[in-house]
Amino acid sequence: MKKKVLAVMMSIVFGLFCLTGCVSGVQKEAAGETAAQTEEKTHINVASLKGPTSMGLVYLMNRSDKGETEENYHFSMAAAADELLPKVVSGELDLALVPANVASILYHKTQGGIAVIDINTLGVLYMVSGDDTKGSFESLKGSTIYLTGKGTTPDYVLQYLLAENGLSLEDVTLEYKSEATEVAAVLTENPEAIGVLPQPFATAACMQNEALAVVMDFNEEWAALQGEGGSSFVTGVTIARKDFLEEEPEAAAAFMNEHRQSAAYANENTKEAAELVVSYGIIEKEPVAVKALPYCNITYMDGEAMKTALSGYLEVLYEQDASSVGGSLPADDFYYIP
Repeated sequence: MKKKVLAVMMSIVFGLFCLTGCVSGVQKEAAGETAAQTEEKTHINVASLKGPTSMGLVYLMNRSDKGETEENYHFSMAAAADELLPKVVSGELDLALVPANVASILYHKTQGGIAVIDINTLGVLYMVSGDDTKGSFESLKGSTIYLTGKGTTPDYVLQYLLAENGLSLEDVTLEYKSEATEVAAVLTENPEAIGVLPQPFATAACMQNEALAVVMDFNEEWAALQGEGGSSFVTGVTIARKDFLEEEPEAAAAFMNEHRQSAAYANENTKEAAELVVSYGIIEKEPVAVKALPYCNITYMDGEAMKTALSGYLEVLYEQDASSVGGSLPADDFYYIP
């Protein structure tokens, strides 16, 4: 009887040992498959600017953190484009989301070493004032307009719109500030003043002071001048090193597809996207993010449509100041059309 019990016990122990070995083998095999899948993914370094360009990227960033993306992305954010340029030149970055004119400047600095793969943000500039009679360019005659940085994108765009609407710099006074927060401070002190602010600063200023409102959307003003089939007011583009595009065309295509999905998510799921925008530290307060997102003109545009929209925009800047685009307009190879 004791021998039978012992035999049964030995059989059970042996069975458990075999089962454990099988499970362990399955786990090792699964781990091996996961590792192999990770190795198959291309590692891509992507950088963006803290603002609307990153807001359209947050869904992709979040999916990347969860390991749900087609490629292995490493995302980083910077406060200014100057922080990203050396990293693109050195090859540290494969992709970067930068202002449109900066992309042209970098194209010249790298002797054609980068290309634009998509437009990620259209116009984000708005005229804000507590004076609701300033809703047209004609009404601005004799006014003082506060804006950031002489010789920057807001300056070039405003001067273009003024000129196309029949106003010269003799008709208005442009008062330059170093930062958007300074323009917002002027409007807070004097709501009757007129300021040009980018998003999300325009939304934040209006939320903090009920006397203020957006009186003009520069994106709409640009489109009205250009007409159907014309250029667009372009804020942000995505650039890629040409070496990366040549060596990893499939990975580049994967990013472009996932970037398109991310931009669509930001536009179609405002509340959820706003939560991600706050979690990634792009905007501090969720109510501001929720209200600003629809006005950030996040988009995804590539191919010939991208070339038409961007080339016309750069021509406008070039006509005002050639140095704003690097001294000359970029050649056709600046526009990546796979």
